[in-house]
This record gives sequence, structure tokens and C-alpha cells, in this order.
Amino acid sequence: MKLLAALAACLILPMAHAADSDTPLAVVQRLFAAMSTHDAASAGALFLPEAMLFSVRADGTPAAVPHQRWVERMGAAKDAWLERIWEPKQFEHGTVAMVWAEFDFHLNGKFSHCGIDSFTLLKTSSGWKIAAIADTHETTTCTPSPLGPPAK
Repeated sequence: MKLLAALAACLILPMAHAADSDTPLAVVQRLFAAMSTHDAASAGALFLPEAMLFSVRADGTPAAVPHQRWVERMGAAKDAWLERIWEPKQFEHGTVAMVWAEFDFHLNGKFSHCGIDSFTLLKTSSGWKIAAIADTHETTTCTPSPLGPPAK
């Protein structure tokens, strides 16, 4: 039991480290910033060339899309996008990392959906890159965000 606790303590990085500019969590936050400004070039640079996005809709239907298609759609969108995560859990071992967190998504200032975001990242010679994103899209079972309503 002590070994499991020690291993878990090694894998969960302290939040002070997560604020560094080149951590998996920092890459995720840069993605959200690019989403909010529809900056396709900045968002695209955060992914590995083969990266995929996977979603499970509220009705249980799974979907997969290559990251390039998602980046193009995000860049062309005219609506205001805001995605927020809270209490992220960051796991890192050598060159593999995962960021997992609850999120909410707002479209044009109105709540759209919530769920779980799971990011898998790999460390490359140019830093952490997103290999895959998996998320859920929920509309009725959402826990209210501890962040409160988005700023207007």
C-alpha cells in the first residue's frame, strides 16, 4: 500500500510545477487560449501530425476526427468558444503524460455542454505535443463549475 501511495505521489505533479510554460497542462491551456481566439496556426502547432480527437456524445455515440480537420473547423468558426477545466490531474512519466479534468464549454456566452477531457501528450524534441484528446459531451448531468459563470 505504501508503494502505491509513493508511486501516485511521483506521478501527480504539484500545481506549482503545472504552471511552468512547458508542462503538459500548459500545452492544454495554450490550446484553450487558441480556441478562444480561433487561432488555427497556434492550435495546430500543439499537436503531433497523427493526433486524433475522440468524443462520446450525450446519446453515447462515439466520434473520431483527425486533429487537422478539427483545427480547420475551429479556425473557421465565427461563434465565441470558451472551454474551461478545473482541478486538472496531470500524470507524467518520462516522455508520456496525461491531463484529465472536468470541463464546461460555452458557445457565444451560453452554456453548451460539459464533460471530461482526457489529453494524452508525448514529449518530443520540440516539447510536449498532444497525441490524442478524448472527451464526453454531456448536457444534463453537469456538475456546476467551481469557477462560477464565465466573465462577460
